[in-house]
Amino acid sequence: MAADPQMTLDERLLGPVTNVADFIWGGTWDGAEVLPFPPLAIVLLGAGLWFMIGLRFYPITNLGSAVKNLFAGRKQGGAGEISPFAALSTALSGQVGTGNLAGVATAIALGGPGAIFWMWVTALFGMALAFAEGALAIRYRETTSEGTYRGGPMSYIMMGLGPKWTWLAVFFCIGTLISGLVTGNAIQANAVADGLNELFGIQEWLGGLIVAILVFIVIIGGIKSIGRVAESIVPVMALAYIVMAIIAIALNIQDIPETFGRIFGGAFNVQSASGGFVGAAVILAIRAGVARGLFSNEAGQGSTPIAHAVAQTDDPEFQGRMAMLGTFIDTIVICTMTALVILTVEGNFTHAGQPVLHAWQADLDGFAVTSGAFAAAFPFEIGSIPLGTMVASLALLLFVFTTLLTWSYYGERAITFLYDRIPGSTLGGEKILHRIWRVLWCVGIFIGATRESDLIWRMGDIANAVMVLPNLLGLLLLSGVVFALARGNRTAGRDFHADTPEEPEEY
Repeated sequence: MAADPQMTLDERLLGPVTNVADFIWGGTWDGAEVLPFPPLAIVLLGAGLWFMIGLRFYPITNLGSAVKNLFAGRKQGGAGEISPFAALSTALSGQVGTGNLAGVATAIALGGPGAIFWMWVTALFGMALAFAEGALAIRYRETTSEGTYRGGPMSYIMMGLGPKWTWLAVFFCIGTLISGLVTGNAIQANAVADGLNELFGIQEWLGGLIVAILVFIVIIGGIKSIGRVAESIVPVMALAYIVMAIIAIALNIQDIPETFGRIFGGAFNVQSASGGFVGAAVILAIRAGVARGLFSNEAGQGSTPIAHAVAQTDDPEFQGRMAMLGTFIDTIVICTMTALVILTVEGNFTHAGQPVLHAWQADLDGFAVTSGAFAAAFPFEIGSIPLGTMVASLALLLFVFTTLLTWSYYGERAITFLYDRIPGSTLGGEKILHRIWRVLWCVGIFIGATRESDLIWRMGDIANAVMVLPNLLGLLLLSGVVFALARGNRTAGRDFHADTPEEPEEY
């Protein structure tokens, strides 16, 4: 059937993009079952299970020592660019964003309350993947001719697996650029523009421009500047958000048993969805929970090890614990708080003209669900805006702002790696590329602020998959090294080094 000439480009793309995203994460096409399982969700959970078993449940048994690392991580105990705590804060600033507020609401809308259970499962296995990423990031990292450190999946693939795997590192970097522009830029910019519009009535394009300028002021200083800002903002904003969420839940504590009943019941509800196949409800819950869980905590995606690679430590196991703690804080703590507020808080909501108790049952979507739930918990107004709406919106603005900072660095590292594959590449050329990328990144923020959110979210699901696959393959091939690093062997694994006239000098 010919496309309606009145449809916008976004509307024309939404259908095909949705089909691709649904196939990757749900095994469906045009709403019909193609595969009896969600492909990428199974791959991600399977890899997480492999590492959890191989690590002998290290992320669970060592969670206490990981928390202690928070205090030790403020000290500078080795070579690197920023403290281990600042590296964790930087990684968290990339992890904690729209996924923790709008993404949780989207997961519930797509898969019901049961999606939250699968988000927890993703986070549990994700802690094992995050440990692997953080440990390898320190074990295999580069130094430039100026003595600065950098790393990530592209580095541990090249230095741990050797030059014959260059194609995998290149594939990962291309995926990082795509994911960065979509999930790290467009989705975040879209959310922050909506938040500024709701709070202050600022038009989306103007909100995008303001944020782009503020982001540029920070990222022009590179990873050290980003680390300083993240270390200052992330702990405070995360703690404040958690406290407000706990108060909101406490005010509606009578609904907590019903909430957990819905979460666990929905996770294993094998009844056929309307017009669908038996078990469709479980597939929808798994797909939504795993996809949104990954979008939130990024475990297995390969983004956070880029931040952890610059930590001032020579102990891979130490930074691995910091990395897995980031996944725990992001999903088990912050996402859970958001989910419980959405599912528990009672208010005056409507669905199809009929009154309903909770925001997730109402005619709302995305961030409006989270904002509505907080507004119901804290209804008294400040300047005609409910306190709850202000709390949620300010949290979103800060979360998204720091995400935009960190993902600019991730993209910068990817484009630098690709440039370094060109014979004759120089450190001076890298610096020029960095400046160009930072300007383009901020232009992307301005453009993304006015795009259609449904299309961007679906594109984000696809972009995440393009990053996950090469990184997971690299992690699995290096799993033996990871297990040895967890046992305290700091030099485990082979080293592939080669003197080259270009940057970096390691390979």
